Amino acid sequence: MRKFITLALAVITFAACTNTNDKMSKCENDSWEKVFPLSEKVSHKKVSFPTQYGITLVGDLYWPNDQMVNAQMVNGKRAALAVSGPFGATKEQSSGLYAMKMAERGFIALAFDPSFTGESSGEPRRTASPDINTEDFMAAVDYLSKLPEVDTNRIGIIGICGWGGIALNAAAADPRIKATVASTMYDMTRVSGNGYFDSADSEEARHEARVAIAAQRLADPAAMAGGVIDPLPDDAPQFVKDYHDYYKTARGYHVRSGNSNDGWRVIGTQAYANSRFLYYINEIRSAVLVMHGEKAHSRYFGEAAYHYMVDGKAEGYKSVVAPNPCPENKELLIIPGASHCDLYDGGFTGPAGTGEPKNLIPWDKLAEFFNTNLK
Repeated sequence: MRKFITLALAVITFAACTNTNDKMSKCENDSWEKVFPLSEKVSHKKVSFPTQYGITLVGDLYWPNDQMVNAQMVNGKRAALAVSGPFGATKEQSSGLYAMKMAERGFIALAFDPSFTGESSGEPRRTASPDINTEDFMAAVDYLSKLPEVDTNRIGIIGICGWGGIALNAAAADPRIKATVASTMYDMTRVSGNGYFDSADSEEARHEARVAIAAQRLADPAAMAGGVIDPLPDDAPQFVKDYHDYYKTARGYHVRSGNSNDGWRVIGTQAYANSRFLYYINEIRSAVLVMHGEKAHSRYFGEAAYHYMVDGKAEGYKSVVAPNPCPENKELLIIPGASHCDLYDGGFTGPAGTGEPKNLIPWDKLAEFFNTNLK
């Protein structure tokens, strides 16, 4: 099982067309290279913006063509959403799809590449930091807040997979975030420090991992851990097969995606293993929807985060904290029959996306959640 823990942890030419003072207009030099088709209901352009760490993030901005969509426009301004994830993916994959689907429903939506990944800047490539990744979301909120079309009091975020946990961390840190969706979430700090299903939650196991990473820093700090394993071994767990089905096939492969290619730096999540997200999520006053698949191997992350956030205690969290002051706007949504990767793109009936779409992502439910809470 340990080899698959290591493998699965790994899964986890730009010209800017605009600046934060521009009115939204299509980018003349933009090309479409997503793993999903562009909806006729939305417009799109490439954008870039800075973080407080001096890194430039690159994103795709989507907005509805129909000016009548979303009756909740206030003084000509729209609610806006920032979207990122899964961990190790790019904006051309799941996050772009989420952003586009939300734009169809009336939102201005930004899917962005995190620091050190995709088209965003930052060296060394494909590394992670609890602070920097949380800042990525807050920098996206900065960018959206400066768009003249955006109502600064109605900004939400969506985090997918590993970025679901990061989204909750950002929501705890930044009260400008008025509503948050964590979809098929991982707590990357918990899995990095404890292993999958907390199977390595011991001082001895963590010491062994720390020794190995310390040696790697001297041997070859730039070494990559490899993307999703390919070809699949016969004894691969189902969730590893699901990752392969998304990242390694035409369904979700992208040339800039670490998960689709050479993966993550071996030492790239070292900071995650010795940190913990979610410590203050019980203090999030804004609305939160945690959405998970019934059959997702990662479901325990979302359920634990939800109960820790609302009740102040949950399995896998050693501290007991005060219950949330605003539990009434927190929701746990379990999607019947859905696996972890089904919530990346809605799922397909056959391998490698060869069958009919399952349409397991409740787009209208997400829009309803944001419309209700971004007022």
